[in-house]
Amino acid sequence: MKNSPSVQHEMHSIFQVWTIPDLKDAFLFKPTFLMTTVKTWRETFSIYAQPRVLGMIFLGFSAGLPFLLVFSTLSAWLRDEGVARSVIGFFSWVGVTYSIKVFWAPVIDRLPLPFLTDWLGKRRSWMLLAQVGIACGLVGMGQADSQTELQTIALFAVWVAFCSATQDIVIDAYRIEAVVPEYQGAMAATYVLGYRIALLVAGAGAFYIADFANWQVAYYAMASTMGVGILSTLIINEPEHQVSELSKQVERELEAVVASKSFFGRVAVWFADAVASPFVEFFRRNGKVGFLILALIAVYRMSDITMGVMANPFYLDLGFSKKEIADVSKIFGFFMTIAGASLGGLMVVRYGIMRPLLFGAVMVALTNLLFALLAISEPSLLLLAGVISADNLSGGIATSVFIAYLSSMTSSAYTATQYALFSSIMVLPAKLLGGFSGIVVDSFGYDSFFIYASAVGLPAIILVTVLMKYQQ
Repeated sequence: MKNSPSVQHEMHSIFQVWTIPDLKDAFLFKPTFLMTTVKTWRETFSIYAQPRVLGMIFLGFSAGLPFLLVFSTLSAWLRDEGVARSVIGFFSWVGVTYSIKVFWAPVIDRLPLPFLTDWLGKRRSWMLLAQVGIACGLVGMGQADSQTELQTIALFAVWVAFCSATQDIVIDAYRIEAVVPEYQGAMAATYVLGYRIALLVAGAGAFYIADFANWQVAYYAMASTMGVGILSTLIINEPEHQVSELSKQVERELEAVVASKSFFGRVAVWFADAVASPFVEFFRRNGKVGFLILALIAVYRMSDITMGVMANPFYLDLGFSKKEIADVSKIFGFFMTIAGASLGGLMVVRYGIMRPLLFGAVMVALTNLLFALLAISEPSLLLLAGVISADNLSGGIATSVFIAYLSSMTSSAYTATQYALFSSIMVLPAKLLGGFSGIVVDSFGYDSFFIYASAVGLPAIILVTVLMKYQQ
């Protein structure tokens, strides 16, 4: 099945700062890391022994836990209680919260929290606030009666989604600031591992608890597991916040334009620093190449996401049972995604970003062609397992490498805002294009659709190649 990102936690030693002096400039001025020298395989594999890389498993768990609890698990609870399907459908609008998080990311980047920021620091204070908010929201959902308090459940679900999206913003910023760029692929891999484990807990785990007791108890139990994230936040060290001279210069120039001693003038200055500066700094740093970078971000996952919309209907139309699909996806999908993400992290350490980025784009496009082969072949569970394995392996590689690439494109002065923008650009065009998937299948059949989904990946391959030439 198609992989899904958005992962981390543990003892104090796991989160000690791990720095490499000669790569400090690479952390501050991101493009320099693209020229990473080739390491031995022993040095490459040692990346997963680094404390902060391991620690991302637990923060990833904290990030992944709320996701299903406001989506499919919540839908199952409501339907099990006899709520109408039309009403359940409206609950899917809760997901819009994750798509618009870029609008409050600048606040998280700039606004200190009273007492908490002095105690925990810039990132950990927001992280703790979001995690406590998620836990309280899940408790509130559990206390509400699904028969008479649907509106209350909906309001708490929106609150949980808002806090969860906020936590995603902060964890992404923490991940980028905690280690040098060449470690970002490995950080993404361990994040994915923790996130996937959380999906099992919030999915199958919640079902088991609900079956043994009831849904209210299940949500109380899920709220308690947010203690993993809360404990992690209290244990980890605050990352170092470095600000480049370029970002300082950009802010000085914008402040000079809107400078005023009035209240509205001060608001305008704050808005310029928090909202306008991240965008101005990005294009000042990258020049015209910035448009190519944004174009690559918009199309890199397009082939993967477009194909994923029709994956489950395709399996069912081939005649496979729901149990067969679930078994294959749980066994092969889970482990192959983790393997692919881990391999992607190793490739980034050994070869830098751009070559693995190109490899991931090519692999995703090629594995989509395997689904075209599956569409014209006799249904075979073995072939299905092979295709899903290849698909999840390539998707895992592409995901971890691409997250490392996005991380490298952010400025350490505006980590949360720029990464939230990138992640929104990454998903929105692909989601819009994916909406036409059913029309393509109905008009031309599955085999043509998967060839089309593979071809959609060509712009990403071309753009990576072009950017590699700019790098050289």
